[in-house]
Parts: sequence; C-alpha cells; structure tokens
Amino acid sequence: MEKRRAKILGFEVDLLSFNDALTFIINKSESQSTQTVTINPEMIALGEKNEEFCEILKTADLVIPDGFGVKLGLKIKGINQERIPGIEFAKKLIEYCAENGLPIALLGAKEDTLQDAAQNLLKEFPKLNIAYKRNGYFNSEEEKGIVEELKAVSPKLVLVALGVPKQEVFIKNIKAEFNNTMFVGVGGSFDVWSGRVKRAPVIFRKIGCEWLWRLIKEPSRFNRMFPTLPLFLFKVIIEKITNR
Repeated sequence: MEKRRAKILGFEVDLLSFNDALTFIINKSESQSTQTVTINPEMIALGEKNEEFCEILKTADLVIPDGFGVKLGLKIKGINQERIPGIEFAKKLIEYCAENGLPIALLGAKEDTLQDAAQNLLKEFPKLNIAYKRNGYFNSEEEKGIVEELKAVSPKLVLVALGVPKQEVFIKNIKAEFNNTMFVGVGGSFDVWSGRVKRAPVIFRKIGCEWLWRLIKEPSRFNRMFPTLPLFLFKVIIEKITNR
C-alpha cells in the first residue's frame, strides 16, 4: 500500500485513514518488525530539542496523528486528515491478534495497573493470548533480561507504556532483535484499560476536544500543554505563510 506523508515543522505525518493505517502496519509486519509513533504537538516540541528523539520520529515505520493539535496543524496547511487516537489504534491491533491467535506483550505502568489492564482486555477479548506482561519499573541492567524474555515468547504485538520519550527510545533500541513484531508506544493506555482513568465522553472525542476533558480532569497537565500547543500552532501558521 502506498502512503502519503505531509511535513509539519519538519516532521512527517502519515496521511491514512484509521483502517488503512491498520492495514499498512499489519502488512508491513509480515516482512519486518515495525515501530508506530502516535504523534502530538508535545512530541514534536521534544523532537525539536532532542536529537535522538527527533531521529526516532523521522524514521518510524508509521506516524499517526494522535493529538488534535496535529490534526489542526495539518488543517491549517490545507490537509484534512482524520485524527487516529493511539489508544483506539492499539485496541484494534489487540483485536486483530486475538482474532488470529497471535501472542501479544504488555510492558509498562505500575504492577496493579498492568494486571488489571490485562484482566480487562481478556474479558473483552476472551481468545487473546497475553504471552508476556511486565511492569514499567526496571533499570538499564534489567532491560536486557526483559528483551530476552520477550524474544522467548515471539509476540506479534508489543505495547509499551513507559511514557514519552522513554517508550519510543526503548522500542527503537530493541526492534531489530525481533522478527515481524509490531511495536507501539501507548503512553497512559494501560491506565485507561485498567479502569483507573476514564476517557472523555464520546461527544468530547467526536468534536476533537478530548484534550480539554483531560485538562479539566487533570489541571496539572496545563503547564505541559501550554504554551506548547499555541506555540506549535503559531509555528505551523508561520510555516504555511513562508511556504516551508
């Protein structure tokens, strides 16, 4: 499948529908291991400052517009691209693995959160094979052992919830050691699947304001989102005006 990409502040975003993005990464994983990045303005801002993270964003196999800010930024540039929420994208990959009898691995979050997330996923997908699960509290010395444990179960899908940028760096560092495995950094998705964090009501999601709901529920996020989001949009406008 051919895919188009658009540049936004120097970072490329794949222009695919939700279903086409799923098809693309599943098909690509038949011949190699893959890394999917669910990009948002905060990640782009970090990529502008962090050379290693910048390289990851630019070399990932699939970069989907998770954040509403990225969707809006593309709109400013005249591109009408649907938002692809990372948590929903990962859930669809889980469903695909469950339906096809393919093992998955869950890595990250606190132990109780991880266990509850796994239990709830098994309730939703009774045929799901969670071949490996490990909390996200490990040091660099333990990392090699974790990679060996993962390789021993040959997962088709590895969902890594270590937070940005740790999860993306972790995936980049180990991806080459696996065959035909899909890796996705999923941030706080385990918290949602465990039931500890509630997603925004559907109406907020439909109008692209899930970020506002999260800000209302977690005011501490304000300092992280502002001035990052308005500065990001300002830079996109300047980029459009100057035709860069």
